[in-house]
Amino acid sequence: MTQDAPSPTCTTCPYCGVGCGVLAGADGSIAGDPDHPANLGRLCSKGSALGETLDLEGRLLAPQIGGRRAGWDEALDLVADRFKAAIAEHGPDSVAFYVSGQLLTEDYYVANKLMKGYMGSANIDTNSRLCMASSVAGHKRAFGTDTVPGQYTDFETADLVVLVGSNLAWCHPVLFQRLQAAKQARPELKVVVIDPRRTATSNLADLHLSIRPDGDAAVFNLLLAEIAKRGLTDEAFVAQGVNGYDAALATAQQTETTETGLTAAELNAFLEMWCSTEKVVTLYSQGVNQSSCGTDKVNAILNCHLATGRIGRAGMGPFSMTGQPNAMGGREVGGLANMLACHLDIENADHRDAVQEMWSSPTMATKPGLKAVDLFDACADGRIKALWIMSTNPVVSLPDADKVAAAIRVVPFTVMTDIIADTDTGRCVDVLLPATGWGEKSGTVTNSERCISRQRKFLAAPGEARPDWDIIADVGRRMGWTEAFDYRSEAEVFREYAALSALGPRFARDFDISGLANLTDSAYDALSPTVWPVPAEGAAGGRFFAKGGFYHADGKAKMLPITPPAAPVTQVGFPVRLNTGRVRDHWHTMTRTGKAPRLGAHMAEPYLEIHPQDAEEAGMGDAELVTVSSPYGAATLRVLVTDRVQTGAVFVPMHWTDIVSTTGRINAVIAPVTDPFSGQPASKGTPVALERFAAGWYGFAASTEAMTPTRPYAAIARTKTGTRAEVAGIKRPSDWEAEARSVLGLSTGTASVIEDPARGTARVAITEGDTIIGLFFAAPSPVALSRSHAVALIGATEDPFRALAGIPGADRPDAGATVCACFDVGVNDLRRAIQDGANTVEALGACTQAGTNCGSCRPELQALIASTPALKLAAE
Repeated sequence: MTQDAPSPTCTTCPYCGVGCGVLAGADGSIAGDPDHPANLGRLCSKGSALGETLDLEGRLLAPQIGGRRAGWDEALDLVADRFKAAIAEHGPDSVAFYVSGQLLTEDYYVANKLMKGYMGSANIDTNSRLCMASSVAGHKRAFGTDTVPGQYTDFETADLVVLVGSNLAWCHPVLFQRLQAAKQARPELKVVVIDPRRTATSNLADLHLSIRPDGDAAVFNLLLAEIAKRGLTDEAFVAQGVNGYDAALATAQQTETTETGLTAAELNAFLEMWCSTEKVVTLYSQGVNQSSCGTDKVNAILNCHLATGRIGRAGMGPFSMTGQPNAMGGREVGGLANMLACHLDIENADHRDAVQEMWSSPTMATKPGLKAVDLFDACADGRIKALWIMSTNPVVSLPDADKVAAAIRVVPFTVMTDIIADTDTGRCVDVLLPATGWGEKSGTVTNSERCISRQRKFLAAPGEARPDWDIIADVGRRMGWTEAFDYRSEAEVFREYAALSALGPRFARDFDISGLANLTDSAYDALSPTVWPVPAEGAAGGRFFAKGGFYHADGKAKMLPITPPAAPVTQVGFPVRLNTGRVRDHWHTMTRTGKAPRLGAHMAEPYLEIHPQDAEEAGMGDAELVTVSSPYGAATLRVLVTDRVQTGAVFVPMHWTDIVSTTGRINAVIAPVTDPFSGQPASKGTPVALERFAAGWYGFAASTEAMTPTRPYAAIARTKTGTRAEVAGIKRPSDWEAEARSVLGLSTGTASVIEDPARGTARVAITEGDTIIGLFFAAPSPVALSRSHAVALIGATEDPFRALAGIPGADRPDAGATVCACFDVGVNDLRRAIQDGANTVEALGACTQAGTNCGSCRPELQALIASTPALKLAAE
């Protein structure tokens, strides 16, 4: 009689702000949770591959001090002593925490309590500052609190969905799939995409508005003016619940069409769609937030919904889509430097006193702390004497990243809590503390629609790793605050936090989960996805503001007069505008997604999208290398020539680090310019220069070994049997076998070498017996070969000289570059299927499986269908 396998654990995905439910098995099996309201069983490519990221390779498994292994007592005593000493000698503002939307709410809460209520400083900020701080600031200016009014179901019941600065298809794929399904079910549902760049999301759009950079504020100003012109203002709603209408409208009416970068016809098409449709949802994301005028852009959008009363009702309202899994949870516990827990204000003495009383704390921060960019400036100039970084990699993710690395090294004492032993940031700190990761820790997260979900443990903690909340609380106890941080479980932390939220309604604030304050441990363990508010009395969840009820002192919302920014002007020596963002299959700095071979197959190296006209003028060809530089730094990237970007602008993804790429860390190039209201960096508008990288040779390598990026250009990605690498050098090697072995990390094995001095090419295969363990291809121009075929030969039995042909034989058709990560379906297989008559996404799925699992590749499948001509059938 066989024993039944244990039931999978209901948990929540650790990636984006959609907050998908996951059914996870201890054996690494992963499935979408059909009962979770965020995803209803769907997962994207990253979520589907979670099981491939659970290995312990590269994990930090014990504390380290100065690079040597240490015990927990020694490490935490050191942390506590150094923070105490800094506060005693230099005051509480000499210490700082930089935390993360990857933390669970319980972790975030304990860190916030320790810094603001016990150390006495508000110098705790978060990498969420980089993705949604402008939304927070815009919400507070308009609503009085940081409130997201709507729910995900609004996208499915709306008649018009406007996506502003959001590549939903790649950055929030499951929500895109929900929208796509709704449009299929109701073709009358219209979608507008407002984005300078044409993305995968644009394939779903009925109208794509390729605005000039930062032209979105002008678009919504002109919309507000058109609303008034057509008499569509909800005068009763405005009179009863909104201030500032006249001033906002007067400013909007001064806006010119030319400020948008659109033609009059394009703009009028949008105005007609928005004005003639009552049920409108306007979703905005990083393209709005990551701007020097991001907060103003948020308020320009909110103005239009407030003027029409299209807010807080089913199928209508503005919607801020957050980037990280627990950015919302961090906002709720006051994880930002300018906030208190439960959406209370740090500058309000009554709020501070109430929180201090609930915490029984000896001191309380009385003013906002340093926001992310300012915090690392303070590290650089010596104001910060002790710094604790938790679960984030600012040396990669912050602008002017080289300065950030240098700033961390200036701080007299630095500590980092992480799950990975070797990161760009970890190389800069004194103490490393091992934390538990996804699947090993337990707590809650809040997604973009205010839904609190449980992350549950289904794996044992590896090595000496501990939960973040436990590490932070232990330091608090060692600093002398034993009773305040004597937590026994994450459930106990949650109960305290939920009880504190009763202050929300007491001070007329929106956040309230006091109805969960008495959860038993077992009830906490079983907590199902729950949308806040959850008051002690009354109904839970729902939308905000359908009937007003805003959180300014007079109960009204505020519309603000928004002056759109002037058109960007080129800077002498830096004539191109750099836009950064994400790719479909990777997350942040790839410490997790980089472990999954199929996620690296789609985009295996950093690249720069450039318009064909600009590429021609710069003398750059497709697949060559380009160095992009600013006054702050430089990066060298692969050239991708495409008309998806506008002339005068380039796009680069932000995921690559020094660990996997010698030159791909693009945030070293980004200017540290921030929005004046939110402090959010303007990551999408740095003036840069482009220069063709003078490579003496290009190479491609695949090996059973873990290669490292050591050439002037190198980018490493994991494969199923080892690693692959794109490389380039300045000077041609005199010994290609030695070069190949050095790149491949293979000192043993038999080498088979083919050189063509006339053409400048070299090919090297390394074998152990009959097994291929390494392949290396070099040429004076970008190497043309079937990379997927070469990778597939590693670990296989094959004649080395046949392998060095670089293309499959007739018995093994070339699949081409991976499009569907779930089933390893290549572009050539897809094109062949299309030419054979599979002219719909569903038909392609039926014959290749592409798009039938997570669905993240469906926009690309549709684009392939549109661009691949079907073969004409011979007449019978």
